[in-house]
Amino acid sequence: MGRELFPGLVVRESQLIESSPHYTVGQDLLNKILAPLDDSDDQDSVGALLQVHAGQPQAQQQSPEPTPSSQPEVKDEPLHDDTLRSPSPSQTPDPPVPHTDPSPAPSSSSSPSPFPVRSLLEEERSLLPSLLLSLILLILLSGGPPEVMPESLEEWWKVDLSTHHKQVDPTEEEESQEGDQETIYEEAQEYQDAETEMDLPTALEFAFNTRVTSNPDEPRTFSEAIKRPDGDKWYKARLVAKGFSQRPGLEYDETFASTLKWATLRIIFAIAAIEDLEVESIDFSTAYLNGELDKEVYMQQPEAFVSPDGHKVYKLDKGLYGLKQSGRLWYKKLAATLANMGFKILKSDSSVYILDNGSVRVILPVFVDDCTLVSKSKAAIQEVKQKLLSHFKLRDLGPTSLLLGVAISRDRAKHSISLSQKHYVEDILERFHMSDCKPVGTPMEPGLRLSASQCPATDEDKQAMASVPYINAVGALMYLAIATRPDISFAVSVLSRFNSNPGPDHWKAVKHLFRYLKGTMDYKLTYAPLSSASKERFEVYSDADHGGNPDSGKSTSAYVVKMGTGAVSWSSKLQSIVALSTTEAEYVSAVSAGSEAIWIRQLLTELGYEPSGPTTLHMDNQSAIQVARNPEHHGRMKHLDLRFYWLRDAVENGTLSIDYVPTDSMAADILTKSLSKVKVEEACKQLGLGS
Repeated sequence: MGRELFPGLVVRESQLIESSPHYTVGQDLLNKILAPLDDSDDQDSVGALLQVHAGQPQAQQQSPEPTPSSQPEVKDEPLHDDTLRSPSPSQTPDPPVPHTDPSPAPSSSSSPSPFPVRSLLEEERSLLPSLLLSLILLILLSGGPPEVMPESLEEWWKVDLSTHHKQVDPTEEEESQEGDQETIYEEAQEYQDAETEMDLPTALEFAFNTRVTSNPDEPRTFSEAIKRPDGDKWYKARLVAKGFSQRPGLEYDETFASTLKWATLRIIFAIAAIEDLEVESIDFSTAYLNGELDKEVYMQQPEAFVSPDGHKVYKLDKGLYGLKQSGRLWYKKLAATLANMGFKILKSDSSVYILDNGSVRVILPVFVDDCTLVSKSKAAIQEVKQKLLSHFKLRDLGPTSLLLGVAISRDRAKHSISLSQKHYVEDILERFHMSDCKPVGTPMEPGLRLSASQCPATDEDKQAMASVPYINAVGALMYLAIATRPDISFAVSVLSRFNSNPGPDHWKAVKHLFRYLKGTMDYKLTYAPLSSASKERFEVYSDADHGGNPDSGKSTSAYVVKMGTGAVSWSSKLQSIVALSTTEAEYVSAVSAGSEAIWIRQLLTELGYEPSGPTTLHMDNQSAIQVARNPEHHGRMKHLDLRFYWLRDAVENGTLSIDYVPTDSMAADILTKSLSKVKVEEACKQLGLGS
């Protein structure tokens, strides 16, 4: 006979579990929980807790109050941990009783008494979470849920408490009782709060074959939820595939998808500022869902949307978030669509497309699902938007004001565009509890040299640093250094060398950098035309710090590429070889700067802004300049790899032009070493940084 465990949760007896060879083992586990509750006569119905049906739609399905003749008296006895009881061998559980029977089963001396859960003391109810664990273990030992609940896949409607969104059978909702629905949901949450290894839907389905229906007062969709007064308590969950289980060659082949380079994006903004072009943005909604699969991929049914044929799987027709190839499928789909519209993909950056029919030119850089449109004609931009809208669902964001977490501001009168990450700086300062720190004027202490000798050497020292979020802080700073803050590139480059084993001195340097950002969070990277009548599209600065790494003796190479008033590309990194002289270190750095200059020339040519003459490469070492122009200092440079000498060919054929600048005018100096406050301020002006 069924009994109410809680209002809306009804227990009924079952003998299905006894078919398992592990029944006795599981039953013994239950006895340890059930023994203190009552005398042995009440323990013989172990299967009574195996099937719980919640939210029964008909009123007559609720069990009536037990009569004195049908339920024995429960003794108010204390709990004893050492009391272990087993059911009598002569006692066997009753056969399953349909829950629709409104009348209680008559008492019989030959049949066991129902489990007296309704009369449990409050103290005894606390055992229920442990009981749930035992039930789950018992079912697993019994061979799994198919033997216990053969019809569960047909009746089960799952609920995902993490999103507060429950799937409801509309044919049963009208029959459900309002009071039971809310109670079931609350009691289900109590089971989820218990320390189980299953989530709530799995625990209820496997342990109780329970169907959970929703409260009719709750919203059905996320859009409806966020419009309610209590909209802040609802969360949206995204359906994703388990891409980690995919097998290469079967469910996927290629996974590469091009990603827009930051240098490319900054160059396009600089061109837009100097040429006074229109800049607008769009955002593709659920971009990955547009990709067309070229492989057969199957997935299990989502938890909250299991169909009556729950044992079947879905065959995906299109890409889905989580698949290894989803990014590539979207990239190919968008590229094919833009090609049909007349766009051509750039060879210098395969994430940039251009439409040029002679009279109209539209530049379209794409970063996954964020797209920027740049053109002289606003009408041409609107036309492209309309064509894309016929193929994809997208949002028109209008003039670009925020892109990839970077705030974009514009002064049309001055022909300037500024990039700022002030809000990002505020966020990371708060994240690492540095919001109230005292500002300093330099990214690193002048003359500071960090080395591996400052790393923890003993287990005690390593344990002391284990709780310090060093690698998280450096990662957060790196995004800032890559996007809009070249002034901190050297400091971040040095700090990242100790990610695996940082010491207190390294962490102190990280906090020093946070303090510098505190005082310079208003800095913007600004692009505007130069006041001089220079015809060069851009210019390059190259510098090096010979033997700057105390651990390896390697030098630091650095370069800065400026277009107009601001830096569009920069780098600060250790050289791959140990330079034997300052000349060698400066020359190797110039090779890296020259290769970047060649790429930018190719990019500008494809964008329609071909440089008219050689690109100037500024250096502050006369000996290195001579080596770049002529085969001088052969005796001291003959060991260099031949690949470094392509720079001399670029100078000879007129692609690059080497020019000397004094160290005080070297824009890349701040990327090679820690400087004083005065020099840092001057370097920031040269880079186009300022508030």
